Parts: sequence; C-alpha cells; structure tokens
Amino acid sequence: MDVGIQVIFSAFGSDAPDSQVYSEEIRLCLLAEDLGFDVLWPVEHHFNDYSFCPDNMQFLSYLAGRTSTIDLGTAAVILPWNEPLRVAEKIALLDELAAGRVRFGMGRGLSRREYDPFRGIEMDESRGRFDEAAPMILEALETGFIEGSGAFYPQARTEIRPRPTRTFKGRTYAVANSSDSVEIAAKIGARMILFAERSWDSRLVGINSYRDQFRSHHGQEAPPILTCDFIYCDENADRGEELAEQYLGTYLASLLDHYELMGDHFSDLVGYEGYGKNAEMMRAIGESGFLKGFKAANAYGTPDQILGVLESRKKVLGSFEQSTSFRFGGISYEHAEKSMRLFAKEVLPVLHSWD
Repeated sequence: MDVGIQVIFSAFGSDAPDSQVYSEEIRLCLLAEDLGFDVLWPVEHHFNDYSFCPDNMQFLSYLAGRTSTIDLGTAAVILPWNEPLRVAEKIALLDELAAGRVRFGMGRGLSRREYDPFRGIEMDESRGRFDEAAPMILEALETGFIEGSGAFYPQARTEIRPRPTRTFKGRTYAVANSSDSVEIAAKIGARMILFAERSWDSRLVGINSYRDQFRSHHGQEAPPILTCDFIYCDENADRGEELAEQYLGTYLASLLDHYELMGDHFSDLVGYEGYGKNAEMMRAIGESGFLKGFKAANAYGTPDQILGVLESRKKVLGSFEQSTSFRFGGISYEHAEKSMRLFAKEVLPVLHSWD
C-alpha cells in the first residue's frame, strides 16, 4: 500500500508566524523520506490561516533538490486559478528536476474567499475551466505540445520545453467530491482523491460510479483511490483520543469557516449544486453532528486503533492509497513529529505489507 503525507501549511489554532509554519512543514517533509513514506502531497491554498501555499509546484521544486527517493505530488493544483500552458510547463520541468518522481493532482477549488481575489475568474466558471484545462494539460504532458480551442483557454499549438520524457499515465490524480468531478476524473484517467470528512460507506455511490465510468472509458479496472486523513498517533489510548479530538475539532472549525460549508451560496453557483444539498444536510445535523462524522471518518489513537480503522476502510473500499496529515488544528511541531514517528514505526510497515 502506498502511504504519503499531506502538507497543509496551516496557522489556524496557533500563533505561529508564516515562516515558522513553512520551516516546520519542510522539516516534516524531509523526515518523511527518512522514515520511509512514499510521497509528499502539498496543497494549493491562498490568503487565509486555514492554509497558505500559493504554488505547490514551486514548493516541490525546492524539495526535489532536498530529497532523492520520495515521490512529489500536488494535492492539488487548482486549475481555474492557473493557466494550462504554465501548469504543463511547470509540471514538465518539475518532473525533469525530480527524475520522474512527480505525481500530478488537480482540483477546481471550493472557497469563494479564495476565488474572489482572482480577478476575472468567476467561481461558477470553475467546472467549465477545469474540464477544458485538464485534458489540455495531460495531452501536453504526453505529447510535448499543448493546444486548445475552448471558450476559456484558446491556445495555438505550442511546444512544451523541456520536453516531457515520461508518461503521466498512472501518475495523475483529481479531487472528486461531486458527481461531475467523478465523471471527468474517470474520463481523463485520473485517480480519485477523497478527503476523510464523512463515513466511507456514504461515499460508495460516487466511488462505484467512478469505477464504472473508468472501466467504460479505458477498458480496464480503475486504480485505487487516494484517501486523505488527519491523524494523531499516540502510545496511550486515552491521551491519543483526547488530543486527536482537540486537534480534529480545531481543524474542522477552520474547514467550516474557510469553505462556508453550511452556507446557502452553493445552490446559486453553477457546478456546485451538490454542495448546496450537502449544506442543507449539514445545517440540519449541525456542527456537532458533522464533527461526529468527521472524527469517525479519520483514523487516530494508538497504532492498533489506527490500523483497525484503516482495516475497516479497506473492507469498504478495497485497496486504496493513503495521504496522512500530521500537522493540523494547531498541533505543536513536537506533537506532530512524535505522532509521525510512532506511525512510521508501528503503522507504516503494516500498511506497506497490504496488497
């Protein structure tokens, strides 16, 4: 089983300056390679304590020179905020610098607080922009040429330099929380990325739809999905539960604030109708109800407890890849590193043994 770490660059819940957030995330990234993790997954987010990494491709370029074996993945490049030509160039360059260690993850963005400052990019255009940009970029990474004739990105045929020298088939990922995102992920052959925010049984409709559509488009079974967790690992069960619930609760507060997940604005946005229905459900169950489901979806506690949760997930999902965040919700660097080291010692070898 493939296990990476998710790097979220958050200051929410702490008084750490931005420079400290980055120095701590870099320390954890370098430690991840030493401890045997498979991939680093930095996010792209802007403007807010919730998360701030305006260019994860640039961040990974730095890590390409500081690491030698661990893979480097974008989780994700938000395509509506980035010109397809520039994304193709940057990913091709990054893969050259990293000698083929890049995994390319894409998303379309969910926060209007991030969309608003990007002048000329409307949030209700995100579906059209993503669906137009993603195939252009993937075609460029396979052929070395990018072109497009769509409404958002008309692009004369242009060569990408440095020329891509390795296929990205099998190294492409896409966040797929809504039915239309599931559809495009399957169509372009991307692995499905899902965040641990509610029960995995409730996600099976979308996952099975993805698998069916992937099989229809490509004549083969879909690859394992990538699940993203927020984990606190501790030798003591009571302490692990207490601290995990504290950090998960703080992180969830930042999530609800940043994305306005209970807001009524999604229903009026093209391409976000599904989030509007989810918001109605969340308003009905309230923040405490959502927190209960959020905690149940994530794995935390002792190594044995974490393995038990992930074993149960495997029974529901089948084989999957794992991306684990150890620094979130105001957790101190010392606690994050201790949790990560224990996970690497007791949990990671078992996960690596899974088919």
